[in-house]
Amino acid sequence: MSDHYDAYCAVDPLFFDALSAKPEHDFALARMPVPAGWRRESLDEWLSCAPEGVALPPQGWKIHVSACLDNAERVLQAVWDYCLAHRLAFKFLRGPRVLLMRNSKYAGRASSGKFVTIYPCNEDELEVACRDLDRLLSGEPGPYILSDLRWGAGPVYVRYGGFASRFCIDAGQVVPAIEDPDGTLVPDQRQPVFTVPSWVTVPDFLGPHLAARNATTTTDLPYDIESVLHFSNAGGLYLARDRRNGAKVVLKEARPYAGLDSTGADAVTRLEREQRMLERLAGLPAVPTLWGSFSLGEHTFLAIEHIDGTPLNQLVVRRYPLVHAGATEADVADYTNWAMDVYQQVEEAVTAIHDRGVVYGDLHLFNIMVRSDGSVALIDFEVASPVDESNPPALRNQGFAAPRHLSGPDVDRYALACLRLALFAPLTALLRLAPG
Repeated sequence: MSDHYDAYCAVDPLFFDALSAKPEHDFALARMPVPAGWRRESLDEWLSCAPEGVALPPQGWKIHVSACLDNAERVLQAVWDYCLAHRLAFKFLRGPRVLLMRNSKYAGRASSGKFVTIYPCNEDELEVACRDLDRLLSGEPGPYILSDLRWGAGPVYVRYGGFASRFCIDAGQVVPAIEDPDGTLVPDQRQPVFTVPSWVTVPDFLGPHLAARNATTTTDLPYDIESVLHFSNAGGLYLARDRRNGAKVVLKEARPYAGLDSTGADAVTRLEREQRMLERLAGLPAVPTLWGSFSLGEHTFLAIEHIDGTPLNQLVVRRYPLVHAGATEADVADYTNWAMDVYQQVEEAVTAIHDRGVVYGDLHLFNIMVRSDGSVALIDFEVASPVDESNPPALRNQGFAAPRHLSGPDVDRYALACLRLALFAPLTALLRLAPG
């Protein structure tokens, strides 16, 4: 199955389909004919426009332009007009739903943010186009493209890579390729970090932008980052130690305009909400302590107490007796007692959260930590909300997600019922499709 299968999940709740099958969801420009002397081609979620008679090199420096949902059509119109006037080949994501999927929390980090791709024929065209587009799009927000070098402070980015569709084998996988100086096809590295092939020299006019990128460091933070716990398109989760007191903390990162949920809210919006909810729930034994917040390189961070424990999903796998041929009645009884004790603690924790006027909204096995003494803690409060503002969460674990007609504390009560079942029969992901 394609690693990008999520792009085919947005059209229908039961069946895979391509977003290109729904042209009514396209941007207006996606339905506009191109002028004479131009050709257009549909490439699934992309639409490609190229001037006739212009031969592109097979690889080189390309320009990417990012945009948000609310300014995408305006940005696209500006880029469309510019590329047509200057006979620059380009492609763009065909509609807002595709753009949302490309910038969602669990979208691919290396490709996220890329809304329009422009193909200059040479470095002279690259420099002129970058300067012009930076001026045309000044002030337009857009997610940071992790694989690229940013031009200035706007939504214009550059990367060296393939123009033509060429492929090679890398670690047993067919991957996009570029040609090295010996004429050998090698992987076109598309990672969530800016890299340049060893034989390519960064043009001088990109030097100041590369220096600006490298100027952001963690040196001045009061935390030493020890390891990465998790990455998503919303940002990273890092284990760190506070230099001031030696305490272990988790640093949670939020990227502006990226990591979108189903409502279009970005990671920063959710992190700011999480900060407010943790402040409101301060002092509850099952809720991590908030240490503080800070910004670094336009990203927002929370420093949160590190819960020294094991996720409940891992403990269930380790302890569940019915997967062992030699399990006895005593083993089953021991597991039952342990599982019901964990459940009771979680129910009490959720009740205490409700008593503070908050809906947790994201209760599932992965967000329940069990400490070495057997006590539980809940983590990840980014979809938590005040009871009087509660709507169905926009990010959900489908095995514990309440039906859409439920809201407020009933969202958590439904998840508690799923937890009670999942501790003994891990089938809750099927409830939507087969309630029986």
